[in-house]
Formats: sequence, C-alpha cells, structure tokens
Amino acid sequence: MVRMYDALETRNADERAAALAEALPSQVARAKALSGYGEALADVDPAAITDMSALAALPVLRKSELGAKQSADEPFGGFTTRRAQDFDHVFQSPGPLYEPGMISKDWWRMGRFLHAAGIGAGDIVQNCFGYHLTPAGMIFESGARAVGSAVLPAGTGQTDLQVRAAVDVGTSAYAGTPDYLKVILDRAAEMGVSLNISKAAVSGGALFPSLRQEYAERGISCLQCYATADLGNIAYESPAMEGMIVDEGVIVEIVTPGTGNPVAEGEVGEVLVTTLNADYPLIRFATGDMSAWLRGESPCGRTNVRIKGWMGRADQTAKVKGMFVRPEQVASLVARHSHVHKARVIVTRENEMDKMHVQIEADGGDWTEYANDVHDLMKLKASIEVLEPGALPKDGIVVEDKRSYD
Repeated sequence: MVRMYDALETRNADERAAALAEALPSQVARAKALSGYGEALADVDPAAITDMSALAALPVLRKSELGAKQSADEPFGGFTTRRAQDFDHVFQSPGPLYEPGMISKDWWRMGRFLHAAGIGAGDIVQNCFGYHLTPAGMIFESGARAVGSAVLPAGTGQTDLQVRAAVDVGTSAYAGTPDYLKVILDRAAEMGVSLNISKAAVSGGALFPSLRQEYAERGISCLQCYATADLGNIAYESPAMEGMIVDEGVIVEIVTPGTGNPVAEGEVGEVLVTTLNADYPLIRFATGDMSAWLRGESPCGRTNVRIKGWMGRADQTAKVKGMFVRPEQVASLVARHSHVHKARVIVTRENEMDKMHVQIEADGGDWTEYANDVHDLMKLKASIEVLEPGALPKDGIVVEDKRSYD
C-alpha cells in the first residue's frame, strides 16, 4: 500500500468538485481586489465562478503582463495580497521579473513531490538548484523541510567540491536539473569515490528517457516535477511513472494557444494554471508550455487528473539547463551591435547535456565579445559562430530547439 502525503491525494470526484466550488470563488475575489488585474475582472461575479466551465470564461493572464506592471512601487505588479516587504523573499528571474516567496508552510508545495519521490526523514538532500536571485533553490529546500529531510545547500557549479561534500556528508538524495546529476556522478567516478545517492528529484529541464535509464542503471530512482517560479509545483511524477499528477494546490487547464479555449481530450495545447495560493492569486496564468491530458487515474492510487508532461513551448522559448531562453533576449543581443543583422540560438543535446550554439549574422566583430553578451543576457554559456550577412534562413526562427523529447 502506497503511503500518501495527505488525504487530498485520494479524494473522489464529488469531493474535488465540492472543494473547488468553495475555494475558487474566494480566490477570484482576492484577485479581483488587486490592482494588477485592473479592468480584467471588473465585471466578474466571484460567487459565480464555482467550476471549470465558469473559470474558462475568465480572461487569460500572461507572464508579459506581470513584467509590464512591475515597478519600484509595485515590485510584483499589484498581483499579490501582501506588500513586498511582508514576504520572506524577493527573487529575480531573467527579464528581469520579480517573484515573491515565503519560508513557512511549504509555500511552493514541493513537499508533495519529494514525498512521492521517496524522500523524507533520514535523507540528506544535496540541493543543486541555484540560490542566487532565482527561487529554485529555496523552492526545493522548502519542500525538503516539509518532508523532514536535511539539506546540503550546494547550489550550482564547483563539481569537485560537490563530490567531496556528497562523500563527506553522505547525501542520499539529489535535487537539481536532470543533467547536473550526471556531471556529479561522472566526476565522482573519475575521482575514484562512491556516492550514496539513491533518489533524485529533478526539474528545470526535460528528463530524457536515456538519462533516466542511465540513472536507474546506477541504482538511482529519478522522478521529475513540472514547476515554475510563479506557481510552484504544478504536476509531478509518482513511482508509477505514467504521466504527471496535477498538484492539489492548483487548477490546470489545457487550451488552444492564444485563445484560452479548452482543447478536446487528448489534444495538445497550452497549460493554464490557476493557483489557490492566497498570497499570490494567479488566475488562468498562461505558462507558455504545451501538454495534453492523460486519461484515467494513476496506478499509484492518487486520484487527481494527469497531464502527459512537458511537450514543448507555445512560442519559441526554450528551457536550457533550467533557464528560459526567449526570442526577446535574442533581439536584445542583436540590438547591442549596429553591425549585427540577425541571430539565432540553436539548442541541442550532447552526452546527455544541453548545448547552446549561437549563430550571429554580422559585418565582422569579435566572437568573444558576442559570447560575453550572450552570457550577460541569457545567463548561459554558448558556442558562437559569426556568419556573413544573408547566411541565416529567412524563416522567422530565432530560438531553434533541436532536442528530441521521445
């Protein structure tokens, strides 16, 4: 018998509908009272929004709207019920975009996923998500605290020290991007040491089947979740590994990109999320990610709906080593130099690692200067190729993801 995180995970359809009818009107009312929503919800009667069909009639909120409304007076754009100084943390993601966070009560709801991954009391989690400005490190640390695990706040980089710490401390679980665990394991093998890691909870990038299999062959059970800085945990894998189970603290819709209209069952569409977080009531928030519904319930016994997982982007945005690379960042790269005409980012996989290559169409220029600009704008390292004017295809593509997700 699988031990659940709490009773919410096994509710029947009637219990879920009743809980939704109670929680949704209150959350819409909170949002309506916030300046960030402006006129978008002005004519909405929150008491009438009690089910999915009523929710689907509300406008879609896009990430660009959050950034456009953020200012020194309103760091969160008027979309939070607390002032910035009343939160425990203020984070900055690329854009820049500012996001709030709280230490208490597993604010991002990551404990549910870590529990499903078998992580709990007695484990020491080597948390290799970043702690600098962006929230991923704190998101997973909060979840680890919720399930009673100790945390080694390792962050990213310094692989030799990561290996040494894993050996000395005896870490039993890893949290981080899918790729970086392989870097640590391979370096440990080169150093001639054995690690005690047997569980991995990953996010921030696609977990490719070949990489999961490699971890399994090394005795590591690796599960992934789908989460964002704004929403926290959206969906997660259980040991059944059949799709991703939607988290109990959010409402997920899958819609035709750009419309907000729900897709037919089985069709691929854009993921919209309504969060039940009273501090940050995001209503029909467009993630830009694509997915589809998976029929039935998980064999693990959890009864909430499931999605098939991440199936690409509704735009040309790509996630590389846990960081989003967006068309507007490529545009900023071009705008920095009068002699640059066009640029294209190409994302591939090599030795189970993401690789980024940037082609720049320019009247000359120093590739090292361009490399510094790429790192400054996208927070990632890349190989650079300078091309003659007119060399790039005229197909409108500025971020090309060549990775296979099969």
